[in-house]
Amino acid sequence: MRFLLAAPLMLAALPAAAQEHAGHAGMDHSQHQEPEAPNEGDENAGHAMPDHSAHQMPEEPSGEDEHAGHDMTDHAEHDQHGSMQHEVPSMDHSAHQVGEVPKGPPPPEAYEGPQHAADAIFGADAMAEARAANHATHGDMTFGTLMVERLEARIADGEDGYLWDLQGWYGGDIDKFVLKSEGEGAFGGSIEDAEVQALWGHAIGPFFDLQAGVRLDLEPETRSHLVLGVQGLAPYMWHVDGALFLSDRGDITARIEGEYDQKITQRLILQPRVELELSAQDIPERAIGAGLTKIEPGLRLRYEIAREFAPYVGVEYEAKLGETADIAKAAGEDPDGVKLLLGIRAWF
Repeated sequence: MRFLLAAPLMLAALPAAAQEHAGHAGMDHSQHQEPEAPNEGDENAGHAMPDHSAHQMPEEPSGEDEHAGHDMTDHAEHDQHGSMQHEVPSMDHSAHQVGEVPKGPPPPEAYEGPQHAADAIFGADAMAEARAANHATHGDMTFGTLMVERLEARIADGEDGYLWDLQGWYGGDIDKFVLKSEGEGAFGGSIEDAEVQALWGHAIGPFFDLQAGVRLDLEPETRSHLVLGVQGLAPYMWHVDGALFLSDRGDITARIEGEYDQKITQRLILQPRVELELSAQDIPERAIGAGLTKIEPGLRLRYEIAREFAPYVGVEYEAKLGETADIAKAAGEDPDGVKLLLGIRAWF
């Protein structure tokens, strides 16, 4: 449609174009020419033939022949640009290949520099303070806990009594001070056994601490011991506490405790527990014979009203064994028995 509208204008311009081409027959029309200025001597020369080319609307190419006016030049440019677009040099990916991971210790060059290179920039004092703060906030913090493992009444046939078993500690993940106390007695009577331990605990692995220190027996008689033991979490989530004691009279005894928390619900927990005592020799003043002297297996069911406070009920069987049982029988005592337990477990 646009081509039909532009056709009359093209026909009107043909005479002027023919005359112009006739006067310039020898000129190269491949390039665009500027319109020729009129001759100043001939005042009508510029008006002899009106130049309609200046007012001629540019011909819009039709949709079918939009590249007709650009046959040679445009295609040459397109060919040139096309060749530039497709001639992409291949990249060498060998520089991005990951080499083998180094093995063995670092090379000696890694130790040539200063131990703390940042000291040269920020100063040794400032960096020492920063490193101390970093260590303190990544495992070097100190805190403490007081745990009342057992505070219970023990009901048996004619032998109602009580027992306490607590420990507290203060320190960090690696080293800590540990305080333990354990004892029992009869309601309406005196304390039968009482002891206090002051220990240094040092982590020897992710789940166990080595403990060493002293133990002081207050009842039934005053006696001191050296203590060496371990405490931690054994496989299958058993909490284990074992210790070897050397008294000031040369007696060697040992105690092993183990307990396991089986969660029935998030607050109701069943805890099986067992305690064993051993002696390397007879201790007549304590009515103890050599060998395995006592065993105390039991079950406790506690309900955690809060995580820090849990009352419990339980049952425990206590039996003296071996020569110790014979000594108890000779004294007219019952070497074994079952006890009903009512107690509280708490921590602060």
